[in-house]
Amino acid sequence: MNSIIEEKSFKFATRIVKLYDHLKEKKSNLILLNQLLKAGTSIGANVVEAEKGQSKPDFYAKMSIALKEANETIYWINLLHETDYLSDSEFESIEKDAREICGMLVAITKTTKENISKNN
Repeated sequence: MNSIIEEKSFKFATRIVKLYDHLKEKKSNLILLNQLLKAGTSIGANVVEAEKGQSKPDFYAKMSIALKEANETIYWINLLHETDYLSDSEFESIEKDAREICGMLVAITKTTKENISKNN
């Protein structure tokens, strides 16, 4: 792994896949689970693409997409919790991780945007 955000987003994606499998076995709402799986695993994929980007604007664009996916993931986690598919303990643990990643991505995109603006 190249960075802390890459490592954290990969570990988070692993948790999302395991949560998906766990809830799928319980015959949970597959439409909601598929949305969670898609958003939760794409965070890390976009982080990796950003880190391999060809320019600062490319890096910023991909990190911004990762941030959007992190926010979407939080939405699906909250929806699954409010509809009783996630227990309080399941929710609190994974939601905390999602918010931490989201916070990191906010800081990364803000700093990158400022640096791009200074160089133009």
